[in-house]
Amino acid sequence: MAIFLALETSCDETAAAVFDDDLQIRANIVASQTDLHARFGGVVPEVAARAHLQRLLPVIDEALKQAKVSLQDIDCLAVMNTPGLVGSLLMGVSAAKILAVALELPLVAVNHIEAHIYACRIAAGRDVFPAVGLVVSGGHTVLFHCRNAIEFDLLGATLDDAAGEAFDKAASMLNLGFPGGPKIEKEAAQGNPHAFRFPRAFLHEPRLDFSFSGLKTALLYTIRQLGYTPGADIPQPLRSDLAASFQKAIVDVLVTKCAQALEQTQLTRLCVGGGVAANKTLRAALQTMCDQRGAELFVPPMSLCTDNAAMAAMAVELYRLGHFAPLDLDAIPTYRPKRVVATTK
Repeated sequence: MAIFLALETSCDETAAAVFDDDLQIRANIVASQTDLHARFGGVVPEVAARAHLQRLLPVIDEALKQAKVSLQDIDCLAVMNTPGLVGSLLMGVSAAKILAVALELPLVAVNHIEAHIYACRIAAGRDVFPAVGLVVSGGHTVLFHCRNAIEFDLLGATLDDAAGEAFDKAASMLNLGFPGGPKIEKEAAQGNPHAFRFPRAFLHEPRLDFSFSGLKTALLYTIRQLGYTPGADIPQPLRSDLAASFQKAIVDVLVTKCAQALEQTQLTRLCVGGGVAANKTLRAALQTMCDQRGAELFVPPMSLCTDNAAMAAMAVELYRLGHFAPLDLDAIPTYRPKRVVATTK
């Protein structure tokens, strides 16, 4: 049995995990930087990179202890090398390469976005491919035709803000704090999602792309039209109604585009990953849509939705195929997969 040590430092979570080639997660340690970035209202790249440098070795050590293994028991190193903040990525990539050289072990590079989809495979305990894959997070909103565990064709993506980024900006305008997704979800639970009719870009178009910048702008103008200053205190329950209506607009778009992707590909499985996938309203709406279509929905538990290193267990698939990374592996901040027209299974 091969044992893997995986590292994840793509944004503001310092993470390490230990797993084996049966996809058994033996340890999954995440050190959050939320408190460091909260006062800035978003992730500061330089702060994130320095925090990774300070936290990476203790996180690795804790993962090994929890898994009850030593570095000498590791058979392969895995690391998320794309996409993300380049300074943050470099911390994980550099550490993985050093360990690979020192221990004379193979190195596997894992795509952070695709790993979010693979988290569904880990959680399901069985093969979930082929499937439509949706990654919805702070930095990405992407739809894939997942032909198998490692071959993903891009069907659509956001043209501007990602859904998670839109949540962060909305939370700032509503004076709810950071990170925005959980704050908006909590506030929306007390509000009326039909109180305000916000725009839903491309909702009735066959294209599988997303755009949330117009939604963000609509919230800004609505707050001003109501006589309040964005970022200042807005009375309750008005603030809850705004949050609920904003959240519903995003959920409606995400669910509709997933339904269109299932229809266009004629697939019957939907895999959803990323931090925004932890949103309970989104999960419920996706489940309803899939039930109506007779499709299976796969969403990982909360611990595998937000950034973590366990989802790098996708490396097991690459390891079996001999897809190893060179020791001059670089950090690649951007993600530019080949876009395809939706095709049937």
